[in-house]
Amino acid sequence: MENWTTSHDRVLAQRNAEGWMFLIEAARDLRTTGAIAPSSRALARLLTDPVQEHGPQPLNVLEAGAGTGSITRALIPRLSPGSRLDVVEANARFASRLRHLVRTHPGLAGRSERVRVHHALVEQLDTGRPYDVIVSGLPFTNFAPAQVEAIMGRYMELLHPGGTLTYFAYRGTRYARALTASRAEARRHGAVEEVLAAYQRRYAIGCWTVWGNLPPADVWQLRRPLSASVPAALDITAGAAR
Repeated sequence: MENWTTSHDRVLAQRNAEGWMFLIEAARDLRTTGAIAPSSRALARLLTDPVQEHGPQPLNVLEAGAGTGSITRALIPRLSPGSRLDVVEANARFASRLRHLVRTHPGLAGRSERVRVHHALVEQLDTGRPYDVIVSGLPFTNFAPAQVEAIMGRYMELLHPGGTLTYFAYRGTRYARALTASRAEARRHGAVEEVLAAYQRRYAIGCWTVWGNLPPADVWQLRRPLSASVPAALDITAGAAR
């Protein structure tokens, strides 16, 4: 019981520390930190389900916008033998924390080379390999529509034909922004949602709501078509931004 209590207390302390770190980084830069709290276990599990669905075959997996690593910790135990995970994070302090997570994670003992942390923008990432699964934690509603288009287009380029992208969007953000933000901000937010909706109409294979997250979130799964060619970017941002 003492061991369980010690472990439980350690987990609670870690969650509290991550929560404070999110608030601090959000105050510093909302463009790279769009959450007010780390992702819940239920959200992390749903985002990483496509990795487990592949079974024992080795995979190339990409996580973008990893933050303090709540989803990374859910991904690592789900990696099949021989799989590789690239984690890309634009926030330097988060990237440093993620590297520490990789070095100390018990599931990677002696195999930390399977996971690489890249301090970069995902649009600029070039590892030279396509991915079977991409998990995105990026705060799309904080970005300009053209940037969201560039990121989504890059995701589709990076995916194997038949590969899966998962990402989440907080529920009710459009209504909250309409009440509290300027008209320009509300228009920008609406334009971002139009960009995402266009990709959902073309590639979505499922959407689920996680009510237990703070705030509640929708998890989307998109799949790149099996055709060998790279899908063209959707030409919608010019009209959406007006």
